[in-house]
Formats: sequence, C-alpha cells, structure tokens
Amino acid sequence: MAAVSDLAFDPWDPAFLANPYPAYAELRERGRVIRFEPTDQWLVPHHADVSALLRDRRLGRTYQHRFEHEDFGRTAPPAEHEPFHTLNDHGMLDLEPPDHTRIRRLVSKAFTPRTVDRLVPYVENLAGELVAALVAAGGGDLLTDVAEPLPVAVIAEMLGIPESDRAQLRPWSADICGMYELNPSEDTAARAVRASEEFSEYLRELIAARRKDPGDDLISGLIEAHDEGDRLTEQEMISTAVLLLNAGHEATVNATVNGWAALFRNPGQLAALRADHSLVPSAIEELMRYDTPLQLFERWVLDDIEIDGTTIPRGAEIAMLFGSANHDPAVFAAPERLDLTRRENPHISFSAGIHYCIGAPLARIELAASMRALLTQAPTLTLAADPERKPNFVIRGLEGLNVRVG
Repeated sequence: MAAVSDLAFDPWDPAFLANPYPAYAELRERGRVIRFEPTDQWLVPHHADVSALLRDRRLGRTYQHRFEHEDFGRTAPPAEHEPFHTLNDHGMLDLEPPDHTRIRRLVSKAFTPRTVDRLVPYVENLAGELVAALVAAGGGDLLTDVAEPLPVAVIAEMLGIPESDRAQLRPWSADICGMYELNPSEDTAARAVRASEEFSEYLRELIAARRKDPGDDLISGLIEAHDEGDRLTEQEMISTAVLLLNAGHEATVNATVNGWAALFRNPGQLAALRADHSLVPSAIEELMRYDTPLQLFERWVLDDIEIDGTTIPRGAEIAMLFGSANHDPAVFAAPERLDLTRRENPHISFSAGIHYCIGAPLARIELAASMRALLTQAPTLTLAADPERKPNFVIRGLEGLNVRVG
C-alpha cells in the first residue's frame, strides 16, 4: 500500500489541479486501490474497477437506508448543516433503492425524451444568440458569456423558472456544490446551508404557484407525476429540482470551457474540427473524456468488498477517480492524446449504473449547440489570455476563458 507522503496525488496542490493526469498515471501504476489518509478514503484509479463499482450494489451513495450513523462507524453531520443535508439527501443522486427507484421512475415520467427533444430549437436559438453577442463584442469570457448562461437558461426554462428569477440560480448552485469538494471548510458549509435554505424556500413558493396554476414545465410535471397512486413529496420535488439545476449545468459549463481550453492547446485538432463540423458528436465525447468535468465520485461500502486482494471493510468510503479512469491506457489508446476522431470511447463522465446521469442527452444537445454556433459564427476564435484553473478538484473547471474573435 502506498504511503501518503510519496504520492503525487494531492488534491489541494495548485500544480496538481493544473494537470492531475500524470499523478493518476502514477496511481494506476501503484495498484488498483490506494489508501488516502487525508480524506479517509480508498482511491480507485482504473477504468475496469470504477466501471464495475458504479454498478456494485454492495456500495451506496448513502448508507442510511440500512444503517444508523453509529452502527456504520460514522458520526451524524453537525446540526447546523441540516438544511443542506435535507436538501441533498432527498435527491436521486444520494439515495439508494427502494427510494431511488421510486423517485427516478416518477421523475422520468416528467423528464422524458420528448420533453428534451422539444427543447432543441430553444437551445440552438439561444446558443446562436449568445455566440452572436460574443462575436459582436469582438470576444469576451467564454465562461460567463456562453458556457454559463446557456445551460442555466435551458434548465430554468425546463423547470419553469421565470427569467426575472434566474440570476440567483448560478450563485445558489455554486455555493451548494462547494460541499462536494474534499474536506469542505466551515465557511463553505455555511454558504451551502444558506443557499440550501434560500433555494428551497424559493422552490416551495414556485411549487405552490404551479399547484394552483399548472404550466407546461417540469415543476408542473413533477407535481402531476404519479405511479399506482404514488407521488413525489414536496421535499422530493424541491430536491429533484435543485439536483436537475446543479447537475444540469455544472457539468455542461465546465465541459464547455475545459473542452475549448483543450482545443486551443491542440491546434491541429481544432483545425480538423473547423474543417469538418461532422466531428462535433465525437469531439464532445472525446473532450468529456480528455478533461473530465467531474473528477471523483464517492461511494460508501455497505458490505465488505475485496479489490486485488485488499479487503475494503463496511463503513469505508471509496473515491472513484473518473479522471483517471478516462485516461486508463488499458481502455483508451494513447489516452493523453486528444483525438476527436476516437471511435471507441467508453468514458464514464456521466457515471454508470442506476445513477447514470438522467440529463446526459440534454447535456450533449447543449454542448453540440454551443460548439456548432462557435465553429460557424467565430471560425477564427483564439485564446486571449492563459486561463486560470479554479481551486477545486472534484468539480473541475476554470475561473474564466478569455477569447478573441478575428
């Protein structure tokens, strides 16, 4: 087992955050599971193991469907964090069957392929307008001018959140998502709690309004969704709406800026994409693999498991390294090379198993719309300044991406 002191894996080191992939290669060489004391977790860096563990029912996003905190060898979260955990723990992402199965089935009745397909003209028109404004200005910050407003507006439109209320959604989401980083600070927790309270209260009022006056939106659909008399509770609707907003734009925002930063670093690939727009679908998959927006996904060990002769006991936490799995040479030929024509690309950026991202089709539509708009309207787009990496590990993104047109 590797000692912490001689691991290059350091999720708080700016040099590591700038480029974690060499450290992942070292982890894969060290073995299939590595104990990491600073976070009290077992790191899993190989694609085959991550893929299998995402489907392994001996692991769970929660343990509270089977164990009390004390029985599981864990302590309950601080009471002052309760608003965050009430919001977080009633969402599909942090539930296990049977609750997960019931809620996902009900949400799927509202979040249908037809619902997503109906949004395509809206997504493409909005992407075109945002890029046109960027071009008219001669450039700007691709993050704030295109990458953020597009998916936030799309999921808000889908949920039925009025345009006048949308400005507060991104700050709420950013504060809540801070709790998903490793060992979040008390200041981070306080911001997440405040955002959870404010966002929940806003949605409670919106749900009440939709009960009186239903519309053709996802909130109304969640209210109406039922199966054999079963319905979502109000808290489940609130948690679902927040999850869809947070997951529905965080990955898309970061995939957009990470992807374009990677294209600027690989001018040959960018030139090939500009010459052949039919590469857009495979380019999106490759960029999601190449610089993964969600680097780590956690699971609790509900029953002892064994990985390569090492027993991981019940009560332990496993950290599956998506970024490492997506660069595993056992699965991807020349994984450190950006190849927009890559044919076999079983990346796990959208997870797998029962927690596979329900919004993956929508994310792909948004990424394709913004990429095509930029390729068409800004064919000479260039990087105006070296981007600064956000000081986050789990959710990987940039502070901004300043670009120039012409």
